[in-house]
Amino acid sequence: MTAGVGEPATDAELAARLPHDPELFTAVYDRYVRDIYRYVAGRLGAGQADDIAAETFLIAFGQRGRFDPARGSLRPWLFGIATNLVARHRRKEARHFRALARTGAEPPSGGHENQVVSAVAAERLQPRLAAALGQLPPGERDVILLVALSQLSHEEVAHALGISYGTVGSRLSRARRKLQHVIDREELNG
Repeated sequence: MTAGVGEPATDAELAARLPHDPELFTAVYDRYVRDIYRYVAGRLGAGQADDIAAETFLIAFGQRGRFDPARGSLRPWLFGIATNLVARHRRKEARHFRALARTGAEPPSGGHENQVVSAVAAERLQPRLAAALGQLPPGERDVILLVALSQLSHEEVAHALGISYGTVGSRLSRARRKLQHVIDREELNG
């Protein structure tokens, strides 16, 4: 499972060996399960994250022989699978964001003055921001959440969603503009 003495195998090395040695998939799972879980939890909530993360790796395991390392690394490939699974739950996701917009956030538990000020501001903005996320077209929502929640690069988002690098930039720009409009409106009303 290592490239050299004490060095972990690279994604390319793992991908090349996976079709012939499926037990190596454990290394892929161990390397990326937390990232996939956090991404899905941010999109659908913790209740769905375990199931969707598990399904992501189940699908990846089943398709491991079709992975093409020339198209990118394992990380964006896994995020692409997870995003496709999230897409199946988009209606539920939109309902989730609408519900957040109606209910607002819980008050913070910390006592530090800066944390309180930030939390109060975030609490006031959160329902409108959640509603704005729910109103974004699915492609824009996917891009902004892959960047914001999973910290994928533009190139990794392009690989994950099967779109061009330029499309990532334009969708991200449009989504940010729409979300900034919500924030600006909140500041005017605040």
